[in-house]
Amino acid sequence: MKQANPLEKEKIFTLLMKFSIPAIVGMVVNALYNIVDRMFIGRSSDLASKGLEAITITLPITFILMAIAILFGVGGSTLFSIRLGEKKQDEAEKVLGHGVLLLIISGLIFMFLGQAFLLPLLSVFGAKEEIMPYAVEYMRIIFFGAVFQILGMGLNNFIRADGSPNYAMVSMFLGAGINIVLDYVFIFIFKMGMAGAALATILAQLAAVIWAVYYFIGSKKSMVKLKFKNMKLEFKIVTTIFSLGIPGFLLQLANSLLNAVLNKSLLFYGGNVAGMGIVNSVQSLLVLPVIGIKQGVMPIISFNFGAKKYNRAKEAVKLAILASTLVVVTGYIIIRAFPEAIIGVFNKEADVLEFGSYALVTWFLCAPVIGFQVIASNFFQAVGRPKTATFLTLTRQIILLIPAIIIFPRFWGIKGLLHAAPFADFLSALITGIWFYFGTRSLKEKIHEPADKPDGKVCRTKRCYGGNKL
Repeated sequence: MKQANPLEKEKIFTLLMKFSIPAIVGMVVNALYNIVDRMFIGRSSDLASKGLEAITITLPITFILMAIAILFGVGGSTLFSIRLGEKKQDEAEKVLGHGVLLLIISGLIFMFLGQAFLLPLLSVFGAKEEIMPYAVEYMRIIFFGAVFQILGMGLNNFIRADGSPNYAMVSMFLGAGINIVLDYVFIFIFKMGMAGAALATILAQLAAVIWAVYYFIGSKKSMVKLKFKNMKLEFKIVTTIFSLGIPGFLLQLANSLLNAVLNKSLLFYGGNVAGMGIVNSVQSLLVLPVIGIKQGVMPIISFNFGAKKYNRAKEAVKLAILASTLVVVTGYIIIRAFPEAIIGVFNKEADVLEFGSYALVTWFLCAPVIGFQVIASNFFQAVGRPKTATFLTLTRQIILLIPAIIIFPRFWGIKGLLHAAPFADFLSALITGIWFYFGTRSLKEKIHEPADKPDGKVCRTKRCYGGNKL
């Protein structure tokens, strides 16, 4: 007898807690990979601010790596959840097999291209001559472990969609814990510098991948198994996974472009790159819990949408918005109260402290609206409307923030650059709010409509979100 999927019957509040809390913890723990590297490097007498600047310069490349994991991990797990909601177990197994193979192939391609074009990439992203050796030492090793990082991050989405959020959380804890221990050993005991930080990261990700693969092959917890016969790629499944993963993929690519533009603008207008790198780390700690809530609620919405339980899907997104808003407001209050103390955890050099404290407060002026914008825009992805989701997820970084970073400093200097973020946060939330209002209104009407027409044909109007054509 097959296990009942908890996504179908449990209360939405219980599901959101069950899925989102592990995802929040997991995302924060996952953020420690980069943050812990920065903390150990910033405190190392051999590396200090130059090492911090090198890590900041390489961040856009890390975002590209994460974008690939999201493309096939989130895209695949969303389709996986919809198929499970439709009671199509065999098709869900095919989606899992496709997702794993696509993650492996993309990881290998990323590794080879990264090794071949490392120096030009670092130059494009703003690495100065004195920083280049530190950045090269770090990224050479990171690229060798790219397939582990992409596969590990991608598989965690499938584990959550399979109904085991706690297992996914343990996978992240395992990787982050190993990373912290190895960072200390390699940097402070063996004096391996940037190479030690990178090696700690990829070894930790390898351990997390082994743990995740075991779940789908040897564990009794998994409801869907990974089978080699399902890893033969079919065009329709690949294109559907791709279309569902595009919003998150483009968002991460936008983050990569954003950080590259930001770093170059900081250098041009006299900002402190190391200080802004710390602000990026704090931003990760603030935003990644929201991403965790998003990851927790996505399979709940997708499954119940696939099962035509639209009331449950609507309730889930509302609770997720409330929870994410509470998270960012709490973080906002802490940032406003203790900016210097937060920057000092990473580095205590006077110029870094001064610029970083001001940048931290200014960059997050409109942070309380971030939670709503992230959840509301990804709601459309969860119900199979990737074009709308893609547009809304790109409003902040591509449509608003990057142009503001380029234009504002021309009038107001470095202060204008830092005020570009609250401008983009507020306006993107407003635009998303308009789309979300009409989207949930259509879903409310759909609740009272029959899913099928009288002649038995599936509704394929726009009001039916594409007629469940996925």
